[in-house]
Parts: sequence; C-alpha cells; structure tokens
Amino acid sequence: MQFFFKALKVLIKIKKPGYLKKPDFSTSRILKDYIKLLYLFLLIFPLTACQQSKSDNQIKPLPQDSSIQVYFNHSQTSEYREPYREKIRKGDDLEQIIIDAISQANSTIDVAVQELRLPLVAQALVKKQQAGIKVRVILENNYSRAWSDFTQQELTKLSKREIDKYQDFVKFADTNEDGKLSQEEINQRDALKIIQNAKISLIDDTADGSKGSGLMHHKFIVVDNRFVIVTSANFTLSGIHGDYDNYDSLGNVNNLIKIDSVELADIFTEEFNIMWGDGVGGKFDSKFGLQKPTRDFQQVSFGNNKVTVHFSPTSPTKLWIDSSNGLIGETLKSAANSIDSALFVFSAQRLSNILETRYQQNVKIRTLLEPDFAYRFYSEGLDMMGIALSNKCKYELNNQPWQNPVSTTGVPLLTSGDLLHHKYAVVDKKIVITGSHNWTEAANKANDEAVLVIESPKVAAHYAREFERLYSNAEFGIPRRIEKKVKQQEEECGEIRVPSTFVDKGIVDINTATVEELVTLPGVGKKLAQRIVIARREKRFDSLQDLERVKGIGKKMRVKLEGRVSF
Repeated sequence: MQFFFKALKVLIKIKKPGYLKKPDFSTSRILKDYIKLLYLFLLIFPLTACQQSKSDNQIKPLPQDSSIQVYFNHSQTSEYREPYREKIRKGDDLEQIIIDAISQANSTIDVAVQELRLPLVAQALVKKQQAGIKVRVILENNYSRAWSDFTQQELTKLSKREIDKYQDFVKFADTNEDGKLSQEEINQRDALKIIQNAKISLIDDTADGSKGSGLMHHKFIVVDNRFVIVTSANFTLSGIHGDYDNYDSLGNVNNLIKIDSVELADIFTEEFNIMWGDGVGGKFDSKFGLQKPTRDFQQVSFGNNKVTVHFSPTSPTKLWIDSSNGLIGETLKSAANSIDSALFVFSAQRLSNILETRYQQNVKIRTLLEPDFAYRFYSEGLDMMGIALSNKCKYELNNQPWQNPVSTTGVPLLTSGDLLHHKYAVVDKKIVITGSHNWTEAANKANDEAVLVIESPKVAAHYAREFERLYSNAEFGIPRRIEKKVKQQEEECGEIRVPSTFVDKGIVDINTATVEELVTLPGVGKKLAQRIVIARREKRFDSLQDLERVKGIGKKMRVKLEGRVSF
C-alpha cells in the first residue's frame, strides 16, 4: 500500500509543467519501473481487496444448543461436496447428518418418512442391520415400491409427475450412461431395492388394512430411543441436494433438527409403535390417520429448552384448539412483537385470522410462501395481501381477505426447480414452530404429521437467520398476472361477494359481529350478545378462554362455541 501512494505521488509530479522537459536516463528508467509496478498493483489490488472484503463479510456459524442442533441445506455458513453430482456448494449436508445419526446406533433405528430414495441412507441402514441393530421403516404407500419394480404396463398408468420422477431415477441410476439399467446399477442406486434386498422390515400406511391415510407425511428418525431427527425434507435428491439433471439446482429449501432427549425420543417412539403395530407380521393392527388414538399435547423440558409435540390428524369432531393447528394457533397468539413464517403451503383460514388479529395489535408479521402455492385461490397469502381469487366463480365459504393488507408477504427467489419446503415460524425471536406439518386443514384432519413448538432463543436464532436469508431475496406484493386474473374474474363472473364474516358457514367473528349475528350462535340470546359487545369494547377477545370474562359464558358454553367463532 505504501508503494501505491509513493508511485501515485510520482505520477502527479509527472503531470506538473516542465517536470519531464529534460529528464536524464536514470530518471526515465525509474519512472518506467514505477509505472510498470503501478499497473501490476492496480491489477492485483482489486482482486486482493475483493477477497479481503469477502473474508471480512463472511457469515459466521451460530452457536448450537448442546441438545438441539439445527441445520439447513441452503445455509451460507458451511459447504460440502454432494455425493452424487460431485458438486461443491453452500449448505449443510442433511443426508450426511442422517447417515451419521444412523451410524451411531447401538440398538434400534426407527425411520418414518414419506419418501426414501437416497441410496447412501439405504446403505447405512443395511450396514447397521447387518451389525445386529434392529431397523424398522415406515413409508407413505405411494412411495413404498422400488422404482425398478415397476412394469412397463404400470408405468403407463402413472401420472405425468410420477413418470417424470421415474425418468429422473433412470438418469440417476444409469451410471455408465448406456441408456439401460443393469442389475448392478439398480442394486447400487435404487434405495428401496437396497432395503428390499437386505430384508429390512418395512411397511406403509396400508398396513392397517385401509387404502392409506390422508398422507403418511412424517419425516423423523429415532435412534437408540435417545436421538430424534425431525426434518421438513423428504429423503430424496430433490429434497436435499438438488435435481440430478439440473446442475444449478440446490434442492428444495429444507431444515433439519437433531435432538438429544430420551423423553422426546419416547414420545416419537410411541407414535412410531402405534403406526407399526406388528409390522410385517400381517395383522391389521397398525393405526394410521384418524385410526390413531387421540392424544393431548406432550411437553418435555431438557437443558434450556422446552418442547411441545403433537401428532396429526385430529378428528373434525374434536375441539380445534386440541389439534396441531390449534397448537400452532395458540403459539401465534402468544406473540408480543413479531411472527416470521416460511411455509410451503398456507391454506388454514383460522391461522390466517389469528395472524390478522395479532397484526391489528401491532405485532410485526412477515410471511414467505412457496411461489407455486402462494397465489392459488385457497392460499392465505392472498388473504394477507387483501385480495381473493374465486374457483369457478365461487369463493371459499371461509374466505376472509385482510382489511388492512400487509406488504411483507412474498415469495423467495429460488433456482428453477427448487421449492420453499419449510414449515416453520419464529415467534418473538425465541419460539420456533416446526416439523412436517403444513399449515393446512388436510394436514390437521387427515395426515400423519408432527408439529413441534420449541422454546429456545438459541434454536430460534438459527431459524431467524434462515428467514432473513430468504427474505432478503424475495418478491413482495401482488404480481401483475394475479391482478389481471382478478379483473378477468370480475368480467367473467360479475360481482362475487367475498364474505366479510363467517356467517355463511355459521362461523362468527366474535370481535366484529353484530348482535343479530351473535344470536345465531348456540346458547347466545340477545342479552348475552349485548354483554359480549360491551366486553369487547374494553378489550378484544383473543381466545375462547377470554370469553369467560363475559357473565353467562363458562366451560360448557365454550365447548358449544368451539368451531363456531373466530377471533
């Protein structure tokens, strides 16, 4: 650097009148040398400065909690070499984390995952079974067959999406690229064939004698009844690393947590055993979907963490507040300052209503949605932006666009082929809602799912950083194509009434309904309706429990009102 300024001074002198009128030989040579060195410096300095700047601005990893470790396959604080495409890229290697957990098993490994197509994971399971470890696997019935077992006739009956997935498998397995799959290639690359050949115990959600639950959507592993892995990712290339034939793809955006807790492992093992029944024994004693017994929220504390767990589905005949969506809703209601959500799909109206209420009470709401689902007619993202799309000139009965739309709902900009597959929210920078559970009614009422609420500022910091990474490269507001679609619907369908309350379905917003609307509720007469109106003037109602401050409303009345009121 000192040389740079010295050379610069010389060049300034050169420009002074008369300086080079009568230069001697030595002066000219020195000047030429300075100029050459200065040019070289100017070539090197920008690169050095850039590298220095990059080093100075490098994001440092956050400290991990000793009991709950958090990972993201798009993380900017680590990098790894993908095992299949041999690509060095940013991110945590979620597959290797899974393999490492499997490799440390001393007694048991239970895997419940919608789809398993990663051969290295399959090989790790086989290795542990051969070492005498008890291995059990549960899959979703739509993904429980090895790709190589499909006949040509069966392939012709697959949907276009499934045919595309099969063709992706063929490209992946055809390691010598001769256009044909040898038995050796199949045995090395077809994960379920690897498991099948090793005779690992495997069932799917038809083991209860049914055609399957709504969806066996779990994504968890329990090792030695101590370590629990819960992730949003399916065990596939596209779910973790990226599409095999799309080199730019980095995989669907996913998270994974590894938890060291015997108490939590017991809870997940109980869920696994309910679904497992006698396993491959042939009895129809497995229980999936709504056949599973109803269980309350289960909470454990360890280290500096408190974790609440609930498994879906919950029967529509049960109280909503006791469901997984109910747990999510109660956690959102607890927010005092902020709620940041990164969601694959968001279509649960009651959760949208809760977010709107918190927004009205000055809680900062930011939401990122997967672009493929963000602008569909059932998306709550549209509600948050204050608009509605109809489906064949009809709105959903519960549709309720926000009266004061937010400008902080958007979609992340991702590589083509990659999806935002998270299902999490961070509340007040200290509580995380995560798991396999999408914020939908299907997940709540039909699917096998897990939702975890983790109270830990250290864990929340990891999810908050991931949200900021996505949020800093996102698009917000209503796209022009959606605005155009709304106008087109107005022309084609005429005026379509968007219900401002839930009266169409007998559901009433307790904070805005008129006396006439309130008396449509069970057990509510005109006098009680008037008392409700007076009470909410003093303070809004945030829950059914809040209603008990109104004379005449007790526990029995709360049960009657469950599912009939919104907040």
